[in-house]
Amino acid sequence: MRRSAPCLHSRLATLCAAVALVAWSPASWAAHGYALWGDLKYPAGFTNFDYVNPNAPQGGELRLVSNQRVSTFDKYNPFTIRGSAPAYLAALVFDTLLTPSLDETASAYGLLASDVSVADDGLSATFKLRAEARFHNGDPVLAADVRHSYDTLMSPQTMPAYKTLLEEVAGLDVIDERTVRFRFKRPNRELPLTVGTIPVFSRKWGVVDGKAKPFDQVVMDVPIGSGRYKIGPVVFGRDIIYVRDPNYWARDLNVKRGTDNFDRITVKIYKDNTARLEGFKAGEYDLLQVFSAGDWARRVNGRRFDSGELVKGEFAHRLPSGFQSYVLNTRNPKLADVRVREALGLAIDYEWMNRQMFYSSYHRVNGLFGNTDCETTGLPTAEELALLEPWRGKVPDAVFGPMTVPPRTDGDSSLRANLRKARTLLSEAGWEVRDGALRNAKGEPMVLEYLDSREGGVRTVGPWIRNLEKLGIRLNFRSVDYALYQQRVDRFEYEMISIAFPGTNNPGQEYVEIFGSKAADMPSSGNFAGVKSPAVDALLRRMTSSRTKAELLPACHALERVIAHSHYLIPQWTVNEHRMAYNATRLDKPASMPPYTQAETWAMTTWWARK
Repeated sequence: MRRSAPCLHSRLATLCAAVALVAWSPASWAAHGYALWGDLKYPAGFTNFDYVNPNAPQGGELRLVSNQRVSTFDKYNPFTIRGSAPAYLAALVFDTLLTPSLDETASAYGLLASDVSVADDGLSATFKLRAEARFHNGDPVLAADVRHSYDTLMSPQTMPAYKTLLEEVAGLDVIDERTVRFRFKRPNRELPLTVGTIPVFSRKWGVVDGKAKPFDQVVMDVPIGSGRYKIGPVVFGRDIIYVRDPNYWARDLNVKRGTDNFDRITVKIYKDNTARLEGFKAGEYDLLQVFSAGDWARRVNGRRFDSGELVKGEFAHRLPSGFQSYVLNTRNPKLADVRVREALGLAIDYEWMNRQMFYSSYHRVNGLFGNTDCETTGLPTAEELALLEPWRGKVPDAVFGPMTVPPRTDGDSSLRANLRKARTLLSEAGWEVRDGALRNAKGEPMVLEYLDSREGGVRTVGPWIRNLEKLGIRLNFRSVDYALYQQRVDRFEYEMISIAFPGTNNPGQEYVEIFGSKAADMPSSGNFAGVKSPAVDALLRRMTSSRTKAELLPACHALERVIAHSHYLIPQWTVNEHRMAYNATRLDKPASMPPYTQAETWAMTTWWARK
């Protein structure tokens, strides 16, 4: 996965008498946490999260492999545009005002903040900082630091995703030394969670001889955060070690009890997937999440597995399926016509690929919100139609009919029939086969480029290339090193790429970064497809401003219909469990995995070292 737009996780459902949170209730409230729809699982004064072992041994080392495709890192600043920061740095080094629980889908509890209050009109959220909160240098975490962090993330010197994520924030006021109030441009149920989970760093980070450097020049300055871990020994080009701060200010807080149990977390970097897998089998590190069905079935084996030292596990989760997709860059005139985009998707024989290449282990993605309440099926409801009708004639007519279903090639369906339909669509769009190639009225051939940086990417694209040839389309596979790939993607210099977009149970402002018109012209944004649609913008506004779940669902269903029927994305595939191999002689873990966690997050947060 190259990149994902920022997103929030967490929630379950136990009403708490101390926290009667109803979205924008008639009176303001204050509480130890915030729940999107008003239901916190854990009451005030809870001892620890249910999914941790509060008596887990402390110490030892967890050795991981980088989850990034970059083969090195060249900075310690994870917030600026240029360069690559080490894996996991932001999560391990920087604390936030609130921290999510891993067994809820939309709740967060006080970490740097002891409580959060939301105004009765929904236009502000106030956070009270804990007196004991400290940065790694021993300085107290103060309201001025929160203000500095917010202002910095909103500056031109940081990744544009933060500015999109915080676009609906009107500003931040310092009320007193340990109290901040975020003001919102309009009521938005998600914003207290959004501002509560932005990273907080010290005003002294990047200050040299009393003078602050421009933030984009803060490169190798060691971050001054307040998280459980600090940067330890580093071997550039090979690995980084995070060391647990023995004086960590929050070690006895309920939200941290039983977590962060390793003294050291070492993250190793390998040049390619083969070296990474062989390094694990040789015992060079302790835990590997496997995404390749072929690797899992045929290559994650060996004598260390036979002896029981290494163990394979499939851990079922309840995370949204996300929408891993081929992304079509509609900025390119060849891909501007929705009929052309739909035709390209009809040439994929997923059922054959799943049997022959994926060991029948994957499920086809469809839409944006799979495995969540926002998942869309069937015909639009009356509420959805009310949102869609103003845009009739400006969105595909199919939006007002049944939800998309990816084309199949089994049962009563066939690849031949799909290609015939694709040929008809291409003809309607002005493309005909002449002189052995698909050409437009100007005689220009349909030649497209698929850009990738993964050494094995051509294997999965190959069957699609052959099917497109039957339509007269030439799809060239272009493999480049990751640095060039990232540069071209940041500048939108591609025609087709593949992105694994993460899902969420509670879609909000992060989707403005992916599909909003403003982001389409913003370099390094997450709008890879170049979506510029007034209808999409209106539905995004409706979705992010929903005050109840009853308002949210029609909005996200309508959005999903427009995106799916516009064929900006060609859906790929997903798996419903985390496939992890780990060293059972070095690591131990809780009896069960919380349902809403990523694999490495679960291990780093709750596992411990065997003595």
